[in-house]
Order: sequence, then C-alpha cells, then structure tokens
Amino acid sequence: MKTFAACCLIIFAFGIGAVVSDPDMLQDICVADRTSAVKVNGFACKVASNVTAEDFFFAGLSKPGVVNNSVGSLVSGANVAQIAGLNTLGVSMARIDYVAGGLNPPHTHPRATEIVYVLEGSLDVGFITTANVLISKTIMKGEVFVFPKGLVHFQKNNGEKPASVIAAFNSQLPGTQSLAMTLFGATPPVPDNVLTKAFQIGTKEVQKIKTKFAPKK
Repeated sequence: MKTFAACCLIIFAFGIGAVVSDPDMLQDICVADRTSAVKVNGFACKVASNVTAEDFFFAGLSKPGVVNNSVGSLVSGANVAQIAGLNTLGVSMARIDYVAGGLNPPHTHPRATEIVYVLEGSLDVGFITTANVLISKTIMKGEVFVFPKGLVHFQKNNGEKPASVIAAFNSQLPGTQSLAMTLFGATPPVPDNVLTKAFQIGTKEVQKIKTKFAPKK
C-alpha cells in the first residue's frame, strides 16, 4: 500500500510539472497560422513550405514606444501575436517604457512568470503574495527582478527621467489582467453593488471610476 501511494505521489508530481508552463512542442517549428479556423491551445501550424525567416523576426522592441496615456507607461509586446514563429515555443518578450513618474499599474500574468531587465533609469517594483505580503525593491540600469506567475505586481518610475525595461516570459502568450481595467472596465460591467462592497466605497464613487475605464467609442 505504501509503495502504491508513493507511486501515485510521483505520478501526480510529474503531472503537475508537465503543466507549469506552455506545452512542449513535438516538432521543430509550428509557425502560427493566424487565419486558420482550427481552434487549439495555441495556433494551428502554417504549411512548412510557406515558412520564412520573417516568421521568426520582429523589430518592434528596438526603439522606445510613444507613451501617451494617463498612467505614463507603454507595453510593447513581442509574443506570438507579433512573432508567428513563437507558436509552441513557450517564450515571449515585451518592452515597457515609462515617462518620469510613469506607472505600469498593478496587474497579473495568468500564464507566465516575468523577469525584467532595466535598460535605462530606475524603477520601484514589487509583487504581492497570496498572504498579502509585499515584496518590493528599487532596481537600477542593468539589474533584474522576477515576478512569480499569477501574482499581482507593478513597476513605478519615481525618477525624473524616462525609464525602460525588457521583460521575458515563459509563455508564448502570457496574458495580462490589469486590476483596475478588469474590475471597472469589463464588458458587460461588473455590478456596482459587487464593487461597492468589495472596496467599501459608495455607488457614486464606483460609477465615477467606471467612466475613466469605459471602452472607447
């Protein structure tokens, strides 16, 4: 009985280990065919004869993005949506640019751990554990910080000059849920009485916040 239980535990452990990141690929390449009507966990593969070097290339992170929003930061993705050759490879990147005082608001990546490398400037960064403990630090040019998969995290440029980082993820499409946008800008909207009770504020305050996150028409 003990041997059987141990075997079950080992099988369970290996099963958990097999799903902690994107599934392993079973061929050399599977360039995403974004036009395919086939629905899989990822994209269907493009016909191999149609694959080119451009499917594995992207220049979109080479220059700072133009930051023009209320939070003062811009995320430029380099995931399977931009690089078709990333399909099934389980990795992606992003560039984040911040104006002085800019914030990448609290958010989560449900499918990936994130690691950032500071290109320029300095940032106050942090993540919050499920025990509501804040793990935070100021990071400078050339330094690295890690945000564990699924945990709420943020980056804030408290300097007087712009800052930028390169981020890497262990998913071809990590996904992002910004807490404010998710709760106050969902379609259809989250009921006011849910938000008033959750945040212990009045209905007028909830409705005012929702107007700031209303979809652009």
